[in-house]
Amino acid sequence: MRSLLDTNILVYADTGDDPRRQQRALQLIREHRLGGHAVLSVQVLQEFTNVALRKLRLPPALVRERLSFYQRFELVPTTPALIEDALDLHVLHGLSFHDALVVQAALAGGCQRLLTEDLQHGVRVKGLQIVNPFL
Repeated sequence: MRSLLDTNILVYADTGDDPRRQQRALQLIREHRLGGHAVLSVQVLQEFTNVALRKLRLPPALVRERLSFYQRFELVPTTPALIEDALDLHVLHGLSFHDALVVQAALAGGCQRLLTEDLQHGVRVKGLQIVNPFL
């Protein structure tokens, strides 16, 4: 099943302070990459880079290595049309604009699921199922 992986999954894969979440994140990344149904958005890569450098304090060389790996996933670019569609989701569904961009990227990428812990588990937005894989 095509799934967009949200930023928190990429971040947890590189944090050691919660081994359970780290192992789950690594499992999700591996399974979705090998299955050929992993989707990322450019926004997610930008957010991951920011958190990896600022909060995780990963060396830039390691961040670049991660980005090189994640670029092999199917990527959904942030376009003006995607931003306008996300604005509609923000208005219609009461999502924060940030979350609406992630949801819209998943929809634009043809995903059936958005894997995130940032939105309410089980909710559907335009047919997209929100799944918290850490429950």
